[in-house]
Amino acid sequence: MTNKCDFDNFVTITNTPVAPERDLFMDNSVNKSMTTPKPKLLDQVRAAIRVRHYSLRTEEAYIYWIRKYIFYHQKRHPVEMGKAEVQLFLNHLAIKEKVATSTQNQALCAIVFLYKHVLQKELGDLGELVWAKRPKRLPVVFTREEASAVLNQLTDNNWIMGNLLNGAGLRLPECLELWVKDLDFSYKPITIRDAKGDKNRVTMLPEKLIEPLKKQLEKVKRLHVQDLKNGFGMVYLPDALERKYRNANKEWGWQYIFPATQISVDPRSGIRRRHHIYETVLQKAVKVAIRKAGITKHASCHTFRHSFATHLLESGYDIRTIQELLGHKDVATTMIYTHVMNKGGMGVKSPVDAL
Repeated sequence: MTNKCDFDNFVTITNTPVAPERDLFMDNSVNKSMTTPKPKLLDQVRAAIRVRHYSLRTEEAYIYWIRKYIFYHQKRHPVEMGKAEVQLFLNHLAIKEKVATSTQNQALCAIVFLYKHVLQKELGDLGELVWAKRPKRLPVVFTREEASAVLNQLTDNNWIMGNLLNGAGLRLPECLELWVKDLDFSYKPITIRDAKGDKNRVTMLPEKLIEPLKKQLEKVKRLHVQDLKNGFGMVYLPDALERKYRNANKEWGWQYIFPATQISVDPRSGIRRRHHIYETVLQKAVKVAIRKAGITKHASCHTFRHSFATHLLESGYDIRTIQELLGHKDVATTMIYTHVMNKGGMGVKSPVDAL
């Protein structure tokens, strides 16, 4: 018999031979004196993710794909399914939905996590999967003039953040999550912590931004003092830092450089505190700035990071230095910018110019 139920009532099935209906449709009022109801499936997934200190973004992505996988198979419980059903779902993503390779791979990671860490079931070799085709595309890059035109359309904090993306090669989340202690106005480095791949790195602090950042910190300091008076003033710290430095979340050095305008509720802990500016704030501002600058390229905040690397190469800096500044694990990732510089045979003179 195939178990099928309301998705919100999914619970993890153990290897104990019990009646499927009893396990999935447990009547809490009847069994309250006998046993504690088992957590729902997605609650178990969240717990497994959080105990491994994965980011909130990863948690949301994994929950999304696990939901989609279960709904694709008409809400069958994952413990009843296995390799064949996973293959069908991933092939459906590639063939019918035509998702990108990275999207299909993310879905695979989510499902493997579910089976390995929640259901304690190994999927084994998935055999002949239809993998989505990875298009060979070069990153979009602003010219120096285009980057300047876009930045000139930004104001206040958006201008500072845009210049950090373009002048220090930061990813958008890295910029938003900067703490006060990450800046050093003397030696002019910026320390990036817990970046992509859970790595730290150091990049340069543009001299042009020193005075604007100092003024920004004065505003943040006043806001922090007011928050402390109102019973707030705490920021989110990763689990390791939270345990190591018990009271650090209220200290000045750990405050966000670009705090949000409103106090909000942490979706994981339920604590009310001031987080950093949300990503869409800068994304929308940059989108408007690109349009006002008259640029037709399919550009975004991340285009500034591509431009940072390309402009350094054009200035004669070696690829290894740029690799370290960007935080790439493999130099081959950084090498893509050498192709951007050579795009369209820029070193070749067109025959039409000789006519």
